[in-house]
Amino acid sequence: MGISRIWTRIQGRYQRSLAHHLFRQPLELRNAVPLVSFTFDDFPRSALHCGGAILKSHGACGTYYASFGLLGLQAPAGKIFEPEDLPELVAQGHELGCHTFHHCHSWTTPPAEFEESVIENRRALGRYLPGSEFKTFSYPITCPHPGTKRRMGRHFACSRGGGQVHNFQIADLNHAAAYFLEKDSDDLTPVKRMIERNKQDCGWLILATHDVCDVPTQYGCKPGFFEKVVRCVVQSGSRILPVCDALDVARGK
Repeated sequence: MGISRIWTRIQGRYQRSLAHHLFRQPLELRNAVPLVSFTFDDFPRSALHCGGAILKSHGACGTYYASFGLLGLQAPAGKIFEPEDLPELVAQGHELGCHTFHHCHSWTTPPAEFEESVIENRRALGRYLPGSEFKTFSYPITCPHPGTKRRMGRHFACSRGGGQVHNFQIADLNHAAAYFLEKDSDDLTPVKRMIERNKQDCGWLILATHDVCDVPTQYGCKPGFFEKVVRCVVQSGSRILPVCDALDVARGK
């Protein structure tokens, strides 16, 4: 392994450690049943029209994290949502969450600039869906800079990261853990293990991906795989809720 790769790994561990330990907003999980939330970063159209259809077929809803600066563009995660997708998403009972306006890098973007992009995304939401608000957030691209993490606690009830783990006993609402499905490359076994572990712990598992289509990007997954994951969650007896609703249940409401 080259020196540059070693240094990159060291930097990654350092950044993840700071993001994990600093400016925490701990919540003791009080849910009486295991919770699972399905989330889609960037809000590609396929995430709603394919992934959302699969969720609805099981009577479930998800959370879609939107960057309005990507509206209608062809992005690395596929074709991004159009204005007409927004009323449909809300009508189906899904949650629309914030992902910054410019899809900012969560570590390298200066915290003040990052926060301004969040505010700009909120303004855009007001133009397209008057009267709506973002309740939850997900960090684009990577773990958050500590200064950014601290600022997000002022704006959102919950900000989601990654980590490939579930939230157990104590969740950090400024950096809630999530498990990205695309990292398993259509291998259902590790996902099933995670669902079962979350069930045993009566935790909160946030599953994340991007596009859901027959030829997914490196950030998404195929419909057949996604359907199997949803079915496994249903069979586990876990309760599927959007992040904002799962948060209420986790608080014991």
